[in-house]
Amino acid sequence: MKFVYEGEALASRERAESTCWLLTNGLGGYMSLSAAFSVTRCDQGMLVAARSPSRRFCLVHRLREELIRGEERDFLSGQSFAQARPEEGWRLLRSFVRDDLPEWRYETGGVRVTRRCGMAWGENSAAAVYLVENGSDAPCVLRVTPVFQCAPKGEPPQAAAETVFSGGQVECRGMRVFVRSTGELRAAPVRWETLCYDHDSRDGRPGSGMAFSCCQTEITVLPGQTGSLEIAFGADGQPEAGGRIVEACRARQRALLDGAKFTSPAARELVRAADAFIAYRSSTGGKTVIAGYPFFGDWGRDTMIALPGCTLATGRFEDARSILRTFLAYERDGLVPNYFPEGGETPAYNSADAPLLLVNGVWLYCRASGDRDFAREAYPVLKRIAEAYEKGTRYAIGMDEDGLIRAGEGLDQVTWMDVRVGDILPTPRHGKPVEINAYWYNALRILERLAPLAGEDGERYGRLAERTRSAFNREFWMEDRGYLRDVISGTKADTQLRCNQIWAVTMPFTMLPPERERRVVQAVGERLFTTRGLRTLSPDDPEFRPFYGGPQLQRDLAYHQGTVWPFPLGAYYLAVMKVDGGSRKSASLVLEGLRDMEEILREGCAGQIPEIYDGGTPGESKGCFAQAWSVGEILRAYERAEAILAGNL
Repeated sequence: MKFVYEGEALASRERAESTCWLLTNGLGGYMSLSAAFSVTRCDQGMLVAARSPSRRFCLVHRLREELIRGEERDFLSGQSFAQARPEEGWRLLRSFVRDDLPEWRYETGGVRVTRRCGMAWGENSAAAVYLVENGSDAPCVLRVTPVFQCAPKGEPPQAAAETVFSGGQVECRGMRVFVRSTGELRAAPVRWETLCYDHDSRDGRPGSGMAFSCCQTEITVLPGQTGSLEIAFGADGQPEAGGRIVEACRARQRALLDGAKFTSPAARELVRAADAFIAYRSSTGGKTVIAGYPFFGDWGRDTMIALPGCTLATGRFEDARSILRTFLAYERDGLVPNYFPEGGETPAYNSADAPLLLVNGVWLYCRASGDRDFAREAYPVLKRIAEAYEKGTRYAIGMDEDGLIRAGEGLDQVTWMDVRVGDILPTPRHGKPVEINAYWYNALRILERLAPLAGEDGERYGRLAERTRSAFNREFWMEDRGYLRDVISGTKADTQLRCNQIWAVTMPFTMLPPERERRVVQAVGERLFTTRGLRTLSPDDPEFRPFYGGPQLQRDLAYHQGTVWPFPLGAYYLAVMKVDGGSRKSASLVLEGLRDMEEILREGCAGQIPEIYDGGTPGESKGCFAQAWSVGEILRAYERAEAILAGNL
C-alpha cells in the first residue's frame, strides 16, 4: 500500500506529527521520526543502533536542515524545543509518502527538495539522501546538521558532555558514530539543544531531553540546476554511501511486498510490517521477535503469540524454526524465558502462558512446514513442560486434581495482563486463568499426537486432556451469563467479562461444545468488539476505564481495564469463521471487517498496527506505535479468510 499525506494531513504541526514511520535493520535497531521530520518521543531517532534487541542506543537523534537563498533561511526539519523557537519545516512540506521508503517533498521560492531515508539490513547504518531542484534565479544552499545523543535508548541526556569530531567520527560518552557525506563535511561549534517530546509528555513521561551537534554538511545548487546530497551514519565503522543504503533498503522492502502470498492490499502490507519485528540475537545465536517499537525488546510471551502470524503466515519457516529452537534450548523447570537479559544474567521465567504457547508454536510450525524431524527434536522439551505443569513448578504454576492449571501468587503476574505498580496489581488473576487452561488442554492434545513420532504412547495425555475438558466445562461455563469465567479465584474477578476467553475457541484443540463456542463469540462480539480491537473489560463493569493516558500509574490502572488491544481481534475473527463452520459467508464478513485495517495502517505509524487504543472511543493509537502480536494475529485472520474463499481449507 502507498500511504500519501498532503493538504489537511499536514496543515499543522500537530497533524504532521501525528504520523510517524519505521524502518528496522534485523538486529533490533531502527530509525523512526514523524512525518514533520521531528522526534516527538525520546525513543525515536535517525539511528537507534542495537548491540542486541535489549541493548540499544540512540546515536543520531535527528537532522537539522536549512535551505538558504541569499538572506532567506528556511528549515525543512520540524523540531520543537523547550527554550527556543521551533523549526517549522512542516509549513513547506507538500507531501509525505510512505511507500517502499519514506519520502518528503518540500517547495519554497522556486526550489523543490526531496528527501528519502533508508536503513541497512543487518548493520547499524542509516542514511538520508536529498534531491534539490533549484528553479529560482539565485543559488541555494542545503545545509544538514546531524544532531546526536550517544545515549541508551529511552534515556535522553539531561546535561552536556564532552564531544569530539575528527576525521568523520563523532565521539561522546564512550560511543562513536561514523559520518559520511557526498557534500562538504566539516566541524561546527558544539551546540546542545533541549528537545520537546510531545507524545511522551502526554503520557506522563519526561517531556524533554538533550542532544548535540558538532558537524555539518552542505551543497550549493545554482539557478536552473539540480543537485544531490547524501549523508550516512554507521555505528560499527565507515558506512556505505548513503545512496546505496537507501536503494538497498528500497529493494528489500519491495521484495517483501512482491513475495507476499496475500491478495488483500492491507494483508500484503502487513507482511512487510511483520518483517520489522524479526531480529537476530547474538547471545542466543538465533532469531527472535521484537515485541514492539519503540519501547519493547524481545519477550517470550509476545514472541510465542506473534510467531504464527509473523513467520508462518508469511512463509518464514526458517525464522520460525530458529526462534522455536532458541526457546526450546532455554527451557528450565518446564518454563521458558519471558525476557532475555544481557551480560550472562539469568533470563526471567515469569510466564505461565509462554511455555504452553511454545508447544502450540511447534505444532503449528510442523503442520505448516511438514518438518516431522523438528517435531521429534522438540518433543523431549515439550514433554518436560507438560510434566512440570502437572507436578508443579515455579510461580505457583501447577495442576490441581481436577486437571486444571493454577498460576500466580503474592505479587506474581504470570499472564499477559501483567501490570504491577509497586504493590498494586490492577488485574490480579491468581488462580485458574481461562486462557492458560485453554492453552493447557491444547498442549495435551498436541503431545498426544506427537508422542508416537518419538516412539511413545500418547494415550496418557489424551486421558488427562479429557479430565481437563470435563472440569473446564463444569467450572468455567456460566450458563446464566452465556460466557466463560475469566479466572477461578473466589473473587469478583471471576465473572468479569474479558477478552481472554476468545482463545478457548480458537486454539487448534478446544474444549467447548459448538453451541457454547457460539455464545462466547456472541458475548465477546456484543460487549467487547470494536473495529480497532477487543476491549479488555466490558464497558458495563464498574472497574472499566475508558481512557489510557497520563502518568504511569494512571496508564497502568487502565492498561487491562477496558483498553482496546488489536491483537485479540485476530482471534475473534478466527472464532467468527470457526463457529460458522468456515463458510464463505463468514470469511467474506471477516474480510469486510478487516477493511478497517486500511485506516489503522494509515494512522499512527504508517504501515503498522499499534499496541492499544482507548477503551471508550478507540480512535488515536497509543502505547507502542508498532506491535508484533497485533500484526501477527491480524495476519492469521487474513490468512484463514483468504484460504476459505480460495477453497484451500
